[in-house]
Amino acid sequence: MLAMSTAQAAVGEPEKEDLKFGFIKLTDMAPLAIAYEKGYFEDEGLYVQLEAQANWKVLLDRVIDGELDGAHMLAGQPLGATIGYGTQAHIITAFSMDLNGNAITVSNDIWEQMKPHVPMGADGKPVHPIKADALKPVVDSFQAQGKPFNMGMVFPVSTHNYELRYWLAAGGIHPGYYAPHKGDTAGQIDADALLSVTPPPQMPSTMEAGTIYGYCVGEPWNQQAVFKGIGVPVVTDYEIWKDNPEKVFGVSKGWADENPNTHIRVVKAMIRAAKWLDDNNNGNRPEAVEILSRSDYVGADYDVIANSMTGTFEYEKGDKRAVPDFNVFFRHNATYPYYSDAIWYLTQMRRWGQIAEPKSDDWFMDTAKKVYRPDIYATAAKELIAEGKLEASEFPDFASETGYKAPQTHFIDNITYDGTKPNEYLTKFKIGLKPDTTL
Repeated sequence: MLAMSTAQAAVGEPEKEDLKFGFIKLTDMAPLAIAYEKGYFEDEGLYVQLEAQANWKVLLDRVIDGELDGAHMLAGQPLGATIGYGTQAHIITAFSMDLNGNAITVSNDIWEQMKPHVPMGADGKPVHPIKADALKPVVDSFQAQGKPFNMGMVFPVSTHNYELRYWLAAGGIHPGYYAPHKGDTAGQIDADALLSVTPPPQMPSTMEAGTIYGYCVGEPWNQQAVFKGIGVPVVTDYEIWKDNPEKVFGVSKGWADENPNTHIRVVKAMIRAAKWLDDNNNGNRPEAVEILSRSDYVGADYDVIANSMTGTFEYEKGDKRAVPDFNVFFRHNATYPYYSDAIWYLTQMRRWGQIAEPKSDDWFMDTAKKVYRPDIYATAAKELIAEGKLEASEFPDFASETGYKAPQTHFIDNITYDGTKPNEYLTKFKIGLKPDTTL
């Protein structure tokens, strides 16, 4: 009790108690739903309203104009907004919401065309991960016929855009460049495959209508394609980049400055929620799936959400495989906002031309530090440790943590990423702008 009283005094009373947070109907909004349903926000003296948003742009705009206090965001959104790609506003994040959780799905027809190029195992099933090498002959055939090969992603600075581009480029398919300095924000310059924005819940129906031939999106919208029998998820983002950072919780810098105690308390509640989601070796997931299936949250069938949230993933119908880390909310320090994660997103913005001009390594690092705020996270975590709610061993060692993960090697193209050397990283790709290239 003494520790708890001391901790509460250290954080201070919340400057604002009634809060409204936005989210998109995706399973990775789970930390918000669980923090609400389990009373973790109320434990911090916060009274939170959660409100589904129509799309990522509306969500970001409502955070910028103050209609929302904070929101479930694409990891690239705070970075894109802060550097002025799209609407410029200083957005920060002190909490990373999850790892992995996305997949790339193609229509049944495209899958049938890919299959002859996919290696098969002794059991007659495809050998995973399936690379875009198997899609390239299909795209080449479309080009030979003068037909555009269209695919969907959820937002220009979305994880999904960068993951889809990464997978395509690794297979020799150019996903196109942006040239915002010339007024070109379509991202289709030199493209072999034409990517465009579609809101996540509309992906399956847009593909079914034939407007796009495939897409990259979070769950449950890949598994829904399997359930509806209209498409086949061919690769998960876990296979493109193992344990990649995904969504973040974003607030405006102005809001954070005005409400520092409230912000820390929000992060505390969400850390507890993330831990609950991964506790007992994912033993709480069935209850989480029931909560998420409600219309107030994701509003999809229990079975569709459970397919990926409970440690499995179904590729071609009936080909269900164990993917225990498809959705990670707390393990592997998933909630810590690493600078190196931010820098990876910035490298992809530069690779595809969203950042039009050459930038120094220092610029990448300084920008990451402007947006990603592990200092706020550490304050929240230390309070939870002092209150006895979590153990110090469940967090990074804050005394020595630099914010940079060790060089990461688990990418589908076997290229190593070192967040301290962003420009060197850009030189390693066959397709993409080099550090000194300007379109």
